[in-house]
Parts: sequence; structure tokens; C-alpha cells
Amino acid sequence: MEEKMEMEESSSSLSTLREGEEDDEHDSKERVLQRYFLQEWKLVKSLLDGIVSARRVSDLSAVHKIRSIMDKYQEQGQLIEPYLESIVSPLMDIVRSRTMELGATSDEILEVIKPISIIIYSLVTVCGYKSVIKFFPHQVSDLELAVSLLEKCHNTNAATSLRQESTGEMETKCIILLWLSILVLIPFDISSVDTSIANSNYAGRDEPPPLVVRILEFCKDYLSNAGPMRTISGLLLSRLLTRPDMSKAFTSFIDWTHKILSSAEDNIIDHFRLLGAVEALAAIFKSGSTYVLLNVVPVLWNDASVLIKSRTAARSSLLRKYLVKLTQRIALTCLPHRSATWRYMGRSKTLESLHVTRECNQLNDSVNINSCGDSEETSCLEEEDMDVPDIIEDIIELLLSGLRDTDTVVRWSAAKGIGRVTSRLTYSLSDEVLSSVLELFSPGEGDGSWHGGCLALAELARRGLLLPISLPKVVPVIIKALHYDIRRGPHSVGSHVRDAAAYVCWAFGRAYYYGDMKTVLEQMAPHLLTVACYDREVNCRRAAAAAFQENVGRQGNFPHGIDIINTADYFALSSRANSYLHVAVSIAQYDGYLYQFVDELLNSKICHWDKGLRELAATALSSLVKFEPEYFANVVLEKLVPCTLSSDLCMRHGATLAIGEVVLALHRHNYVISTDKQKVTAGVVPAIEKARLYRGKGGEIMRSAVSRFIECISQAQVSLTEKIKRSLLDTLNENLKHPNCHIQALCSAYLLSTENKGATDIVSRYLEQLTDPNVAARRGSALALGVLPFEFLAKEWKSLLTKLCSSCEIEDNPEDRDAEARKNAVKGLVSVCETLTEAGESSAFLCGEDGHALFLFIRTEVMSSLFKALDDYSTDNRGDVGSWEPTFSYPRFVELLQVTCYSKYVVSGLVISIGGLQDSLRKASVSALFDYLQRTVTEGHSDSRVFSLSVDILWVLQKYRRCDRVIIPTLKNYLLRQLKYILPHFSHFEDYRDSFQPKDIVEHGGSDSRILCWCFGFSLYRVERNKGLLKVILWNCNTWIYCFTFRPCQPKGILSPPDFSGTPISKIRKSAAEQVYLVLLENGDLIDEDKLNEATEIITETCWEADIEEAKQRRLQLCEMANLGTAQISKATEKESKKVVEKRLESADENASYSSLVGSAGF
Repeated sequence: MEEKMEMEESSSSLSTLREGEEDDEHDSKERVLQRYFLQEWKLVKSLLDGIVSARRVSDLSAVHKIRSIMDKYQEQGQLIEPYLESIVSPLMDIVRSRTMELGATSDEILEVIKPISIIIYSLVTVCGYKSVIKFFPHQVSDLELAVSLLEKCHNTNAATSLRQESTGEMETKCIILLWLSILVLIPFDISSVDTSIANSNYAGRDEPPPLVVRILEFCKDYLSNAGPMRTISGLLLSRLLTRPDMSKAFTSFIDWTHKILSSAEDNIIDHFRLLGAVEALAAIFKSGSTYVLLNVVPVLWNDASVLIKSRTAARSSLLRKYLVKLTQRIALTCLPHRSATWRYMGRSKTLESLHVTRECNQLNDSVNINSCGDSEETSCLEEEDMDVPDIIEDIIELLLSGLRDTDTVVRWSAAKGIGRVTSRLTYSLSDEVLSSVLELFSPGEGDGSWHGGCLALAELARRGLLLPISLPKVVPVIIKALHYDIRRGPHSVGSHVRDAAAYVCWAFGRAYYYGDMKTVLEQMAPHLLTVACYDREVNCRRAAAAAFQENVGRQGNFPHGIDIINTADYFALSSRANSYLHVAVSIAQYDGYLYQFVDELLNSKICHWDKGLRELAATALSSLVKFEPEYFANVVLEKLVPCTLSSDLCMRHGATLAIGEVVLALHRHNYVISTDKQKVTAGVVPAIEKARLYRGKGGEIMRSAVSRFIECISQAQVSLTEKIKRSLLDTLNENLKHPNCHIQALCSAYLLSTENKGATDIVSRYLEQLTDPNVAARRGSALALGVLPFEFLAKEWKSLLTKLCSSCEIEDNPEDRDAEARKNAVKGLVSVCETLTEAGESSAFLCGEDGHALFLFIRTEVMSSLFKALDDYSTDNRGDVGSWEPTFSYPRFVELLQVTCYSKYVVSGLVISIGGLQDSLRKASVSALFDYLQRTVTEGHSDSRVFSLSVDILWVLQKYRRCDRVIIPTLKNYLLRQLKYILPHFSHFEDYRDSFQPKDIVEHGGSDSRILCWCFGFSLYRVERNKGLLKVILWNCNTWIYCFTFRPCQPKGILSPPDFSGTPISKIRKSAAEQVYLVLLENGDLIDEDKLNEATEIITETCWEADIEEAKQRRLQLCEMANLGTAQISKATEKESKKVVEKRLESADENASYSSLVGSAGF
């Protein structure tokens, strides 16, 4: 009965616990955050508990672990904030209590505090000091304690700053300074808590208390520091000196800063002190009262205005930033604290009122704005009585000049200053400020002014200081800024301006209601999407898309807005080609965007300074033809043709490419160009040649563009006269001899007419050029022969193939040798064979004697030439140029894997190339092999072909078992990629651990899983002899999660290769255990439900990197839980132990040791 009651109680408590764990909806925000967001909280909590229980850090590794965990949340500090109290409070209690016990003057106290300060400071860097200091102790009695502790740290200086950081001295000083910034806010007169007054000659109110003097001295010293102590000291001074009882200390500090600002020198130490003094003054003016600060404004403004024009400020952007920050806060001190009544009242901040009162707010807002014009004069007259000091005009002028600064940080600070100061002004004065900001966008201003102006407009909009009645004069400026791109030499500037302009559009969407933004959004949307699709820089594309998304989401009712947002998302815009060719095409189908896109490509991108962008823009322009072919045929071509003779190289190159691509696109969409337009198009190349635009700078670029143009009009079947045909053919022949390989490749893509007229002459010319002394002519003619149509090749195929075969061989004369020519000959030879065999199938060519002779010639001569090309190891000053030929041979030779008599040798060559030292050869061989594997799956031949390849792989492993250059790449590439194609039923692994004969595996059934197990066994066997295979085995372990999670398999498969968990290599045991744990979580049916928790506990609690015997015992327990027979595993374990003992005995023999060394070296 009692047992029954206990079971009921335990079950009820368990159910209550489960309910509590799953009740995320009713738990507090902090508890839910603690439960989910900090994944390493259990580890951090255990380390903190150890520190708290010992009342100090016993193991420094715990500090480094916590800091490394916190550093991962650097960009998401809010996820740590729910845990701050649990971390900071106990650690600061240790600092406080241990300081009181040991005394602030003892040497031991620093050894206790430094590691703790490192942990707390890591939280400050992640979450910010404002979130952390809330949990610092703030008793009145702690003030003197913290000052004494700071004095102890201050007097104990490290040798170098590097040592200072590594031992925690810098972190300790920062944490104590932050602690003091809280303690100096005590609501009592500091002199009443200063016990040192009794032992000093304190003169009362005429001088600061001794405790304050000590703090001031420390802070003044730290203001000359280059690290974070400078900023924290400024924070401490701002809170200390703005107290009501610190008037004398405040006055003395201002006098000290006046001396520093007025006597700025070029000394490095003085420069850092100058930075610290200005930063501290800016912090004081942020938190100080107006009554106290007004008395020192004239002195500080005079110092700041002189300093910002000095050479010292001109060399330091950080100093200019601090001066701009100080001057704007001086202006805020001089202006009355008032909220502008004319300010635009933006949308509601809460989601509840946003939905309920949306229409009402829009109506009220529209009434307010409409009535603004009527009441504007009255409001301004009422505000004319406002007393604006003369200093304000000078400060605003300084802030406007800050918007023109060369550094972004200064412009950004000045923009925020413009917004803050304008919020205190009348409407008439704010309108003058807006006019001054708009003057920054004049054509004579530089890119810095445009960028600063955009930032200032965004700040004004965010604060409601840019009224809708001002938008008509602001929006055109922003549209210009969205397309700002100024050419400067071989590059352009303006990406930061376009990014800032997108930020302004984003701010508009957040600041205004739909009624005020409807017209503006209609103007901006096409330009935003143009930038999102066609900007060169990815940050600008994403910024414009984010601005469009913000406006659509907040303004609503925008046609096709959601569809466009889904198309132009963050990841789709990451690729420039995808943005140009796919995203833009998807958006252009909607009304209002096509013409804007076309204008952008014609006016900005076709003539862009980047050659690759011009080529991409030409292709992008052709992709838009399908939406309105007539517009492109009549309007676009008319604009482009005159540009082909432009004096600007970029313009004529882009225009030539664009005409060819547009004409080809029109043909593909079955649009017939008028005869007049065809004549104009056909005359483009003769006009370029007549103007001699191939000469001088840019001649190569124009040749490549003309070659692509000829290819496009040939495919589009543009009507050409015989004279123009001959002229174009001569142009191509001339370009084929050009040394630039890209021009030759474009020329070779030209598809000649299928008419037989002149075919013999063309083929004969290219055959003669194969032996031309000009290397470029040999290269180009080989490429040209490879693209000739079947009709040109059929008559003289034998002489043609013979010539190409001889061109693949290394020339006898060393001066005539050229690897590029041989590479093109291989490429042309393969292309000619493909053309003859594929095109001949539809004719009677292959049925007669010529067909039989052709295949015989390919088998004997062509294959012989290709095999010789594989043995080309020529080198020159460019390196292993002989490898260029095998690169083009691999895709063809890999097809021989289907032929049994060749497969082993082909695999051998591929594997050796994969393990080669040259990256280009390795990539080509890997790509050819896995493309073949992928095709076998697509064609439905995966089982037979993959099995044959597996047997060949085993043959290679056996043949080169002592050569790690072959073994390692084979195992790595085969095992990692092959598992995608093989169903792994791993079983009887121990039987194949020591089997190294492929025939044995085939005789036992030859299943793919057994072959794979043999590879695992071979890799485990070799890892004991070569530690270089350790990484391969670790990678293999990581593939288990794929095999058993996404592929159906037998339950014993998860533990059938348990040699991983029992191997002598500790890293392999640990990695295998981790993968087994993941598989158990994904597949709960592998082990009985009542044993699953116990199995996971065994895996997680066992130290797999420790004793190997313990690991083997744990493995046996897991096998028993999985209902696997342990007799065979135990037998294998005993067998392995005997091998280890025998191996140790053999190692005592010097000769055996030497022979094993030689064997491991591959001899």
C-alpha cells in the first residue's frame, strides 16, 4: 500500500514537473528566456557555482570558458540580459566581501578580483555597461572601499599593456570605475561619508573632500589612456562633478580642461589626454544641470571652436567627433527645454493602438497637416518671442560643416546634432536649417556632403522635424542620391551615399502615415527597386530592398508589394547575377517598373566603368525584351546604335554588347526586326572598323565585344550582304590570331552558315594555321575548327583529325612549344569528334564506310593522342602548364568507368590527380568524378555503376596502400561523397577489419555496405600508422548522422562499427559518441523507450577521451540495450587487445621499428 502511494506521489510530481516545464505561455519573460536562449547556461551555471562556493576562481580555465561563451553573443547581447542578475550579483558580492575581509591594501585581494573582473567585463562588452551596473552593490559604505581598491590597482602597474590585458588588470580597473559611477550617486554629501577628513587638513566647503580628490586624480590619469578606461573615467566624472555638492571640484576640473584644450600639442600622450578631456566634457554636458553648465559655456565654446580648426583636429577624426558632440550639447544647454509644437506626430508605437486607431489617427493627422498651412503664420508669430542665443548660429554652422567631414563617424555625429538642436528651435528657424541641409546636395559638393545631408534628413524625419509640406523639395534630392555614382579614375565613389539615401527612405516609412506618403511612395518605389536590383554593391541592394519592405509593411495598400518583397529578399539579392537576371525580371512584369529598369540599364549600367558589370547589364537588358519587344526594337536599338561610336570606351563597349544581346533576344521571342533596322544593325561592325576603334587603349575590349556581337547577329539570322559577310569573317579571322585567349574564345563561338559555299577554303585556312609560327594563330585555329558545323567537317574529316592529333603532341622545337595551343587542340579535337558522331547519326554518314573508318580512327589515333596528353608534364615560368591538357580530357575519360577493362586504371589516374599538389588539376578530376556519379543517379544506373566504382576504389587502396598521397584523398572524397549514393546497412564490421583483399569482399556478397565497412576498417588500420588520417576518420564519423537520420537502416547499424567507440584514438571515440547520441535523438525506435534515457545518459556522462577500457565497457552496455549480441564484440575486443600487446612487444626490436618506419614512409 505504501509503495503504491509513493508511486502515485512520484507520478503526480513528475506530471507537475512536466506541466511546469511546458508552461511557457504563462511563465515570466525572464524565465522563458533563461530556458531557451542561452544554450550554454547549464555549463556557465556550474562554473559560477564553483566560483561562488570557493569564493574565488580556483581554475583560470573556467574564466576563459565563460568568456568564450559570452563572446558568441556579441551581436545578440539581449539574449544574455535575463541571466545578468544571476551572474553579476554573486560575483560582485565576492568582490565586496573578500575586499572587506582581506583589506584593500593586501596583495592577495588583486589575485582574487582579477579573474572575476574578466568575467564581468566580458558581460559589459556584450550587453553594455548600463545593463550590467544595475546589479552592482551600492551601499554607502562601499564608496571608500571601492576607492581604496582602485588605488591599490592604480599603484600596481603591469610591465606592458599586453600583460595588462592578459592578467586582468585593465578589466579590474574598468569594473571598479563602473562600480564607483554608481556609488558616487549616493543621496548624501560625500564629505559626510569620508572618514579621511578627520586625519587631514580639510578646509570645508572651500575645497573638495579628500576622497573626491583621490577619485579626480585617478580619473585624470585614466583620461590619457588609449583603452576603455578613458570612456569609463569620463562617465564617472560626469556623475561625480554634476552633484550639487561638487561645485569646487567642477570648477577646478573645468580649469584643468581649459589648459589642455588651449595648449594642445603633437605629443602622443598629450593627444590621448586631449581626447579624454573632450570626451569627459561631452559626458558632463549630457548629464549636468543647465544652471551649473551655463557659466562655463563661453570658455568651453571658445576653446572648442578654436581647436576644431586646428591642425591637431584635422589629423584626428576621433577628436573631431568628440568636438562635434561637445558643441551640440553646448547648444542644447543654451536652448530652453521645450518640445516643438509644430513637430509631426508620428504613428503609434504600440501594436494595439496601431490596428484599432489607424484610420482615426490618419484622419486626425491629415487634419493637423492640412491646417498647418493656415496656422503656420500664427504659430511662427507666437514663437518669435523665443530668445535664441547668438552662439546657436555658430554651432549650427559648425554642425553643417561637420556634415561635410571626410570621416563617416563625424558626419553621423553631426547629423544627430542637427536633429537634436532643430527639435528645440521654432518652425521658421528649423526651415532655415532644412534649407541649409538641402544646399549640401548641390552639384559642386563632394560625396561626403551628399552622405552627410542624407544622414541629416533621416534624423529630421525620424524626429518628426521634416513636415510633409517639405517633402516635395526633399524627395527629388533623395532620388538623385539613390543613383549617386561619380566616376573617379578607374573606379567610382557613391556607394555610401546610395546606402544613406536608402536609409532616408526607410526613415520615411516609419515616420509618416499612408495619407502623407502615398504620392511620395509612388515616386520612390521604382527607384528603390531599381537600386535593389541593379546596384553594383550588395549592401546598397539590400538597403534599398529593406527600405521598400519597410514602406510596404507600414504604409500598406501598395500594389504587388508582398510579392515583390518575397522576390527581392535578403538572400536573393546577395548574388549580383541573380539580382540582374532573375529578381529584376520577376519584378519587371508588374506595372510601372519596366521602363524605369530599362532607363537605368541604358543610362548608368551599359556605360559603367566595371567591364563585368557592362557585360551583365547587356544580358540583363536582353532578359527584359520579352515584356515589350516592340519598344526594344524601335526605341532601345535607336538609342544604342549611335553609342557604339562614342568617344567613351565604356559606352561604346557596352552599347555594342547590348545591341547584340537585344537583337538575339528579339529573335528568340519570334519578333521580326524591320529591314531598315537590320541594315543599321549589320552596319555596326563596319562603322567601328572605319572609325579605327580597335587601336589604342581599349582595342582588346572592343574586339571581344565585336566578336560577341557577330555571334549574336549570326544566331539571330540578321540579313547580311555578301560584302558584310566577308568583312565579318575577316574580322573574326583577325581576332582569332589575337593573343588574348578570351577574344579567341568569343570568335570561335561564331556559328557559320550551313551552306557549303567556301567551306573547303575555310577549313583549309584553319588547318594551315595549325602549323603557323604565330602561337596565337595556332591557338585560335584549333578553337575555330572545334565549332565548325558538320557540313564543313564531313568531307575532310580524316586530314582534319590527323592535324589536330599532331597538334596535341609536344613540339620538337622548344621555341615552338606552347601549352595553350596544345590545350586548345585537345578541346577542338574532342569537339570535332562529338560533332561528327552526333550530327552523323541523322544522316547516312555513319552508315557507310566513312562511319566505320571514323570510329576506328577515333579508337586508335584520337584516343592515343588523348592518352599522350595525360602524360604532359611540361613546365615554364607559369608553372605546370602541362596540366592544362588533362583538364579537358577528364570529362571524356571518366566515361570509360563504364568499361570494365579500363575502369581500374581510370579510377587510379583520377585518384592520383585528386591527391596531387596542383589545385586546378585536383578540382578538374574531382568535378569529373562526381559529375559522373550524379549522372548515374539521374539515369537510374546508381546500383551497378556505384558498386563497380567501389570495387575499383578498393583495388586502388590495395595497390597504393603505402602511399598516403593516394590513400588520404581516396578515403576523404569517397567516404564523404559516396554515402549519398549508397544505402549503408553496416554489419559484420569486425569480419572485415583486417581484410585487405577486394576479392574476399566480392566473394562474401559484395554489398555496398560491406565495401564501405572495408574502407572504414582500412582507414582505422592506417590511422594507427599515419596521424594524417585522423581528420579523415573524424569526418567519416560526422557522416553517420546523415546515414542513420535520413536513410532507412537496420537498428544494429548504429553500433555495428563500434570500433569507433573502442579505437585507441580518443578524438575518434568522442566524435563517434556524439554522432551516436544525435542518431538516438532523431530515431527513438532504435532502442526501447524505457532504455532510451539510460542510453543517452551513458553517452553524455562517459568521458570518451579518457580510459579506453571504460569506453569499451560503456559500448557493451549500449549494445545490450540495443539487443545486439555481445559475444562477437567481446571476442573482437579480446582479439584487439592481444594485437596491441603483440605490437608493443614487437616495437622493442630495433630492426622491426626501422622497417615499420620505412613502410610508413611509403617505400
